Amino acid sequence: MPTTHSHTVVIVGGGAGGIATASSLLKRQPRLDIAVIEPADTHAYQPGWTMVGGGIFEPEDTVRSMSRVMPSGVTWLKTAAMAFNPDNNEVTLEDGSTVRYEALVVAPGIRLAWEKIEGLEATLGKNGVTSNYRYDLAPYTWQLVQGMKPDSRALFTQPPMPIKCAGAPQKAMYLSSDYWTRKGIIDEIEIEFHNAGGVLFGVADYVPALMSYVEKYGIHLNLGSTLKAVDGPGREAVFATEDGEVTRAFDMIHVVPPQVAPKFLADSPLAAESGFTDLDQHTLQHVRYPNVFGLGDGGSTPNAKTAAAARKQAPVVAVNVLQQLAGKGPKAGYDGYGSCPLTVERGKIVLAEFGYGGKLMPSFPEWLIDGTKPARLSWMLKADALPWIYWNGMLKGREWLAGPGGLIAQ
Repeated sequence: MPTTHSHTVVIVGGGAGGIATASSLLKRQPRLDIAVIEPADTHAYQPGWTMVGGGIFEPEDTVRSMSRVMPSGVTWLKTAAMAFNPDNNEVTLEDGSTVRYEALVVAPGIRLAWEKIEGLEATLGKNGVTSNYRYDLAPYTWQLVQGMKPDSRALFTQPPMPIKCAGAPQKAMYLSSDYWTRKGIIDEIEIEFHNAGGVLFGVADYVPALMSYVEKYGIHLNLGSTLKAVDGPGREAVFATEDGEVTRAFDMIHVVPPQVAPKFLADSPLAAESGFTDLDQHTLQHVRYPNVFGLGDGGSTPNAKTAAAARKQAPVVAVNVLQQLAGKGPKAGYDGYGSCPLTVERGKIVLAEFGYGGKLMPSFPEWLIDGTKPARLSWMLKADALPWIYWNGMLKGREWLAGPGGLIAQ
């Protein structure tokens, strides 16, 4: 007979959003009965994979065991969620058992849909085909970058939105180009950026600085160009463009896959039309089920899908979950903050920080860090401070620069 578990708060997902929310809840109510549903043995600091692909971090520095980051005091259900039944306050697990809850937090992340690009899965990790979006592939990116010879061609791709960390496709390109510049071969390598979108970056204030690096590295910018197929052994990639299909030969291609909601979420009553958890963008409360909340890459909110967004969202969810359990309405609000440290060269970063509607939301005064310009201090923040803050602050419920704000007028 399938068993039934019961907990006050159930969190689906042990990634950045789920663990941070559990810790933020326990910070406020240390004896709260929380269960976290998460099948993985390891937890990854995914923003570090760009740095692995650029030869700056070692891959093992970006992962820790899940048991090490799981907050003490929570019940870890080491299995996968398979279905939501919010009308009965239940989640069905992979083994057929169910978990009942008084409040649910949905933080399952986003699914990398590699299969949507024909031929890609069969050639990942070989034939010059790589991606920093996977732990095991980021070291191959660095291997390819180091092995590029004069008269070679490197392609970098970006799929249609939404994707996690919209700047990551460019980060891989800029760090690679910086290495080739230092090696003195940048003028002999043909670099192309194929972006399915119509602009280089979605917030216009950061585009001038980024364009200066596109020009510096001699990158051929191809907007409205969507990767459709990869022939690894033949070293060719096919792109859909306004003018029809275009085939480009390559020696190296860095692919960012299309990204979608996890199927068990997309098929559930909790999903918006997009497949993501249907949330109020300010309170992060479900629009139809008041005892359900969500955050992170699996949410429908129109913010940048970054770890920095989850860091800001977790305290808001924690406060509003406790409000719900107390029979009160939400009182904390999320303003859409996200951060994308764009590594434009080794040692310099354009620190993009913005909220809903592309509103600039810098964390530091302009005299210290002007986020619209490349800066050494921003690099130190990305390379040294942010990983430490992630492991020792965010995942432990320490809400440095991330305390929950009040509700925002709607």
